[in-house]
Amino acid sequence: MAKTGERSRAAAGSALDGLHFALDRASPVPLYYQLAQQLEAAIEHGALAPGNLLGNEIDLSTRLGLSRPTVRQAIQSLVDKGLLVRRRGVGTQVVHSQVKRPLELSSLYDDLEAAGQGPTTRVVRHERVPASADVAAALGTAEGAEVTLLERLRSAHGQPVAFLCNYLPPALLDLDSARLEATGLYHLMRLAGITLHSARQTVGARAANAEEAALLAEREGAALLTMRRTAYDDTGRPVEYGTHIYRASRYAFDFQLLVRS
Repeated sequence: MAKTGERSRAAAGSALDGLHFALDRASPVPLYYQLAQQLEAAIEHGALAPGNLLGNEIDLSTRLGLSRPTVRQAIQSLVDKGLLVRRRGVGTQVVHSQVKRPLELSSLYDDLEAAGQGPTTRVVRHERVPASADVAAALGTAEGAEVTLLERLRSAHGQPVAFLCNYLPPALLDLDSARLEATGLYHLMRLAGITLHSARQTVGARAANAEEAALLAEREGAALLTMRRTAYDDTGRPVEYGTHIYRASRYAFDFQLLVRS
């Protein structure tokens, strides 16, 4: 047992050895919050990777010269965000970084890949279906007309992030499940010569039902972010209508706000 503890502490040391924590004791910002923010930044930028051990609270407080309650509060704030987990006999471990996606016309797959998040996709449904009223209005077709339905489960670092439901005009492009699992939908559109130009998008939130919770490895009633998007090509033609749900514990949208002059 002693050897196991020594290995854990060694792993913790190696995970934190290259990190520098600039804690300003004269700042009005609480020390626990400063530590939590710097740990979160290290996770987000990959300096602390999924699986890295941070050791237990005693090790951390000694290493950082902080009180144990201060370290405990910082760790708990990141546990609550789903970035860290406490494991009995092991200590605190990095689980994953939260996906922060810029609010622009890009695909989730491309954004995850660019951020080094290791995206994977499982195609749940890929078939032709009659268009509902909402889908028909978004794609500019008749209600009941045939459209292509895609349902995909997108994961990062092996953990579910989003469930994506897309409707496409049936003659838009040739798709197969293998290609959809290998890359993103927008990349396949670009390869087919489709130039995406603009989109209308609505972001919301709600609680997960039992089916959604099971798909996303969440508990029923967990917070979900929702996104509804209609994308248009450079001729103004609607080429995609999507209704997506995201785990709020693992996903966030980034906005840049400008003052209107």
